[in-house]
Order: sequence, then C-alpha cells, then structure tokens
Amino acid sequence: MKLIVFGLTVSSAWGNGHATLWRGLCRAMAERGHHVVFFERDVPYYRAHRDLTALPGGQLVLFDAWSTVEARAAGELADADVAMVTSYCPDARAATDLVLAAPRAKRVFYDLDTPVTLARLQRGEVVEYIGPDGLAGFDLVLSYTGGRALTALKDELGARQVAPLYGHVDPAVHRPAAAIARYRSDLSYLGTYAADRQAGVADLLVEPARRHPDRRFLIGGAQYPADFPWGPNIHFSHHVVPEEHPAFFSSSRLTLNVTRAAMAEMGWCPSGRVFEATACGAAVLSDDWAGLDAFYRPGTEILIARDADDVCAAMDLTDTELQRIAEAGRDRTLTDHTAARRLDALERILADLPGCASAVGVRQPELSAEP
Repeated sequence: MKLIVFGLTVSSAWGNGHATLWRGLCRAMAERGHHVVFFERDVPYYRAHRDLTALPGGQLVLFDAWSTVEARAAGELADADVAMVTSYCPDARAATDLVLAAPRAKRVFYDLDTPVTLARLQRGEVVEYIGPDGLAGFDLVLSYTGGRALTALKDELGARQVAPLYGHVDPAVHRPAAAIARYRSDLSYLGTYAADRQAGVADLLVEPARRHPDRRFLIGGAQYPADFPWGPNIHFSHHVVPEEHPAFFSSSRLTLNVTRAAMAEMGWCPSGRVFEATACGAAVLSDDWAGLDAFYRPGTEILIARDADDVCAAMDLTDTELQRIAEAGRDRTLTDHTAARRLDALERILADLPGCASAVGVRQPELSAEP
C-alpha cells in the first residue's frame, strides 16, 4: 500500500516519542513492499538535532511552509491507499482538510498522545491538531492508548471507528550492547524531564538513592531544572543520543520506567522506553497502571514499583534473578511488541475498512484494547 503521513517528525528523535516509532514502522513497511511518504515541517528545533535525512524504502518530504508543499501533497494523495494525520503535526488542520478531500485514500487520524489530547479537552483548551469538527470526518482513528481512551475518542471527538496501535520497538536498532563505563549504574532512568512525572521520579529514584548512598544511580535526559533534587550518588547524562540508548540500558543492573501522569491515569498506554529497554536485555522496573499486565507479566517479565520500598526490594534481587527477568522481558518484546507486530495490527485494522483489504497483507492476531 501507499501510505501518506502528515506528522510531527521522523527526522529527529530529540525530545519526542514519535520519531523512533515511525522509523521502526517505516522500516517494517518497506520490508513488506509498502511505500511511505512522510511530510514533516522543517522546524528549527528539530533541524538543529536532525539524525535522519532520508527514509529508507520511502520518502521524507521536509518543507518550510504548508503553502510550498500543498500541491505536492495533493499529488501524492491522488493515488494513495491510506492518508494519515498525526497528533502534534504542526499543519494538522490544513492537512486534515486535504486528507478529507482525498479522492481514494482511506482517511486516518493517529493520536500518539491520546491521554494528553483528552486531558487538554477536559480542561477546555484548544487542541491545535484537531479541527472544530473533531475526528468525525476520518474513516478510522488510531490511538497509541487503548482501554477507556477509545470510548472517549468516540464520545468527545466523534470518532466513528477507533482501534489501538500501541508503541513498539525495532529490534534491529534496540538490542543488547556492550556496557559503557559512564552509563554503569545500579538503577538508571532515561527520560526528558516532565513536571507530571517528577513525583514518580522522586519516589522511585531520588528516595531510593537517599537510602542507598553506596549505590550508583543514573538519569539520562534533557530539560532538567536547576532545582532538581540531585544527590551525591545520582549521576546525570545530558541527552543520551539515540544510537547510545542500547548501551545505556545494557550498562545498568536495573532500569526504571516512570509514566507521565495522564498516561498512567488513562492506562493501556505503555511507554516506548519499556519496549526499547527490554529489547536491549535490561531488567525493567516500572510504575503500575491499568493494562500493564496485558503487555508483560509482572514479577516474571517486568518488575513493578509502587513506592521506594518496592524499588529497594528490586535492587536487592540477585544478578541471577534480574537476568532471568531481563531475558523473559526481552523474549516477550521480540514476540509481541516489535514494529513488525504492530504492522501486523495495522494491516489487520485497515483490512477491515471497506475497499482497503486489497492493499494490505495477511491479518494477524493482536493485543485486545481492554482487559
């Protein structure tokens, strides 16, 4: 199939969770003979941190202003099978108008930020990537989040047909790597600073570090404020570049996942970092949220921490016990949570849309959206 995407970014993995997901999905699509054309506004922020300039097996179209690319976009849509607009696309409203007028393509909106979208709506804020008519004009709305978020997309934004398309990992990119001395730690955490994640980081990393001054803790990320409560045994690596993520995860005895508040409250919204870390063979310790046990078996494939006591208990496990969890988590990820598995799901979902079945491959089973 030919898929046209109007998205936030695929060219820069700096400070966003979209790019890595799209790269994995596009690679999987190219391997199956699908063709992706990704339209991305060339904003200064991502231009300064660009780490991909061409889309393997597809086309990356960078543009300065919508007016300069609208005619080309319309031309690409003329023979497209699927046309997709994503959350946080800077030109989402203009792209939506073009997509809804497409002559033959199935019209899809993919919200990779559903909990944030719904939380902003509930606060009465304007969601700039959704027009005044909501999502009613699309044939399909995909959501990075399952569970009750799917009902909310129908009730609050008028989506006619919804389906989850969860995060994933590209095992060709995220895999076990040699440890690096500067990333060695007893407990690591990789994530950009977020105010609504700070309470979890304080409870699940800062407090355990205070209790265990003899152990080494490591945070990798960006945008951490000057008043962050650093301790003498909490080390910092500013913005771990994507190509070093495998080494970061592989160098830690245990790595922590802390979910943003809106995602944790909504549930059924696994962080891409969980898939990446497990694929790299790391033992993952995560905060808890509804639906987590549909992705990994707690205590067997992943460890759960609700407070500092749970973190300290996990850190006291033997290397053999942690290795067993790491291996089981990696096996689960490679079986159920790769980009290829999500493409199975996307093909299955699209095959159910009238007139689209001939453009996609074999339908495969996938995670349900609800317990």
